[in-house]
Amino acid sequence: MAKIGSSDLDVHGLNLGGNVFGWTADQDESFAVLDAYTAAGGNFIDTADAYQGFNPDKPGDGSEAVIGDWLAKRGRRDDIVIATKVGSLKSRPGLSAKNIAAAAEESLKRLRTDHIDLYYAHRDYDDTSLEETLGAFDALVRSGKVRYIAASNYTAARLEEALSISERAGFAKYVALQPHYNLLEREYEQELAPLIKREGLSTLPYFGLAKGFLAGKYRSRDASTLSPRAKGAMSYLDERGERVLGVLDEIAAAHGVSVAAVSLAWLAAQPTVTAPIASARNTEQLADLLPFVDLKLTDEELKILTGQ
Repeated sequence: MAKIGSSDLDVHGLNLGGNVFGWTADQDESFAVLDAYTAAGGNFIDTADAYQGFNPDKPGDGSEAVIGDWLAKRGRRDDIVIATKVGSLKSRPGLSAKNIAAAAEESLKRLRTDHIDLYYAHRDYDDTSLEETLGAFDALVRSGKVRYIAASNYTAARLEEALSISERAGFAKYVALQPHYNLLEREYEQELAPLIKREGLSTLPYFGLAKGFLAGKYRSRDASTLSPRAKGAMSYLDERGERVLGVLDEIAAAHGVSVAAVSLAWLAAQPTVTAPIASARNTEQLADLLPFVDLKLTDEELKILTGQ
């Protein structure tokens, strides 16, 4: 368990991605994954109002609603940290104060709760001032409907500006960043990582498995029909991708774990990373992920992977 930034949110090493719930995992499959995750000690679930699965016009069928039903039926709200996001739902776009207030109420209703533990700006929108966005988030924190706020898909410059505005205005400050970061996507390390370290924030990376590629699921073009997410993963199937999979295979075999576990263990070992996000559409996939939390790669293994 580890704390998120300056918050008192104490979370499991695997931030369970909820994007598949209500999409590639139906309610029964989603409940099974959530039951298995929490039975293994997990307590941190990531979702978004935009994760509406196959039914974008039916919010009751989306990820938040599935999670809300599970929380209610299992009576687990008090010991689960729920993170959700605002700004990317087609019917609730952007980060204006009016939209944030309305979207938060709708997320609370779908999640069947009176508070959101970690509320993200899903991405940065320059059509609304940061002052307005942060003021709206601050109002939610002061009302008790949101405990902490965070940013997703922000550049270093915009994140630094947002933190400065919150400091100056006395607003609640972002405590974490959710960037696109994994063994094959390393841009985060250039400007964002030093800023996160300096400001004492936590990093909770998404696409930690490169859309499934770093789980070793997609090794030939013939695999492109295996799942709705395959197209994105196949973009990594090139000379570098094959080389990385080869190294991952060797290290996974040495530790007796899955390729996915090694990929996530490398990510979790990076400075500023608190809990990588990864999703599982069934309990078999989850079983491949969970060992990374206790997996300690050697310095040499980390060096080799980092150099790929």
